[in-house]
Amino acid sequence: MQTNSTPRASTLSQIPRGIWMLGFVSMFMDISSEIIHSLLPMFLVTSLGASAMMVGLIEGVAEATAPIVKMFSGALSDYLGNRKWLAVIGYGMGALSKPLFALAPTAGIVLTARVADRIGKGVRGAPRDALVADITPAHLRGAAYGLRQSLDTVGAFLGPLLAVVLMLLWADNFRLVFWVAVIPGLVAVSLLVFGIKEPAHRSDAKRVNPMKFESLKKLSRPYWWVVFIGAVFTLARFSEAFLVLRAMQGGVPVALVPLVMVAMNLVYSTSAYPSGKLADSMSHTKLLAIGLVVLIASDVVLAHGNHWPVVLLGVALWGLHMGLTQGLLATMVAHTAPPDLKGTAFGLFNLMSGLAMLVASVVAGELWDRLGAGATFYAGAGFCLLTLCALAIGGGLRR
Repeated sequence: MQTNSTPRASTLSQIPRGIWMLGFVSMFMDISSEIIHSLLPMFLVTSLGASAMMVGLIEGVAEATAPIVKMFSGALSDYLGNRKWLAVIGYGMGALSKPLFALAPTAGIVLTARVADRIGKGVRGAPRDALVADITPAHLRGAAYGLRQSLDTVGAFLGPLLAVVLMLLWADNFRLVFWVAVIPGLVAVSLLVFGIKEPAHRSDAKRVNPMKFESLKKLSRPYWWVVFIGAVFTLARFSEAFLVLRAMQGGVPVALVPLVMVAMNLVYSTSAYPSGKLADSMSHTKLLAIGLVVLIASDVVLAHGNHWPVVLLGVALWGLHMGLTQGLLATMVAHTAPPDLKGTAFGLFNLMSGLAMLVASVVAGELWDRLGAGATFYAGAGFCLLTLCALAIGGGLRR
């Protein structure tokens, strides 16, 4: 036992302090966001009378907004040589969008709030991910991305858990619970402002537009292969709002439905760091394939998930696939992008994945309304198989 624990402790001790702080910033913002997101599908359906198609449209448009913004914020962070303050702006927008959910009288206002929140995520996402690469040695990047993702996901299960407690205390008062979400969002912004010091960048370096064709030609074939695989994979991984809707079909009291997100994110959090550490020594292609197989198993279980224990099993498998793949994809981008274009590389990767998420969520909602939940999850499994085929045929990754 001692010989197994020593390397793990050694790796954690080598990870820079800034990565831990970025992880805690992500954790508090995710507490804020997930308090709302774990309740939002129910709020839309039960309080505002929205359909599953409308839920999918709102989630798809919102999730596609962030990657579009990430493309420009990542390129801007490369051009300016500054990542921290772009991240501060993004986290600040996320925090300030939260009151709109509490005040929303219609689904249209909810869409506005979700888009504003996701614009903030877009502004911060690529600069933050590039900042992780800037301050972490190359041989520790998998562990660093895994650790940040793990702390982020701690917030993603604490948020729904807090939502359950507050819904029980306040008799399913959605709007009052939404107001509470403002507090951890402001904490996240404060930690980022006062707790992170960005590495010094060369002030004499000539600024080059990273979006020019001459700059983009520096992005390699292995990088574009990662972008392609990430986009196809995202078609299989539609919005998690459909996990909440699936739980509602099991007859669970409204106040307890957010526990489905607690279960998913608990598995996600505990698996993200070990999976990230594994990515530093294992073939990225093989690890991604394992994650896809786990997602197929989750989809099949959820397609038949008419009872609460079955739904929980499917949701736990979904969380495991997230832990296996999300930090891994970030590591793959970091490894295949040139140092001076990491922000741009993350932005382009997230743009393609976000557009795929929009398509996936709208299609998922349409299948749900027309053919039922089973068709939605079987479609996800089908896209997983397509991604596995692309991995097997392409062979375009360095590792």
